[in-house]
Amino acid sequence: QVLLVESGGGLVQPGGSLRLSCAASGFTFSSYAMSWYRQAPGKERELVATIISPGGSANYADSVKGRFIISRDNAKKTVYLQMNSLKPEDAAVYYCNAKRIGFPINYWGKGTLVTVSP
Repeated sequence: QVLLVESGGGLVQPGGSLRLSCAASGFTFSSYAMSWYRQAPGKERELVATIISPGGSANYADSVKGRFIISRDNAKKTVYLQMNSLKPEDAAVYYCNAKRIGFPINYWGKGTLVTVSP
C-alpha cells in the first residue's frame, strides 16, 4: 500500500519557520521525483518545490525562492520542506507528491495545514 504521510504543519507567526516532513512507503522512493504542492482556500493547487535526487538540484516556485528549501533522505524515504521567513500568503494545505520518473504515476498525501498569522 502506497502511503505519503505529511507532518509538521501548524500555526506560526509571520517571519517564523516550519519544517514539513513527508514519510513515504509502499513504493521505490528513490525512483520518484518528490514535490511539495500547496493549496490555499479558493485557489488552485500550486507547485512549491521539486527534488529528484538527494543533494541534487531543486526547483522552486518564484514565490518561495530564497525562503524554502526542499531536501530528501532516500534511506529514510522522507522528503522535507524547510520554510523560513513565512508570510501570511504562504498559509495553505501543503501536499506531498511522488511522481515516477519517466512514467505517468503520481501519488499524493492527504496534506498538512500551515497557518501564518500574528
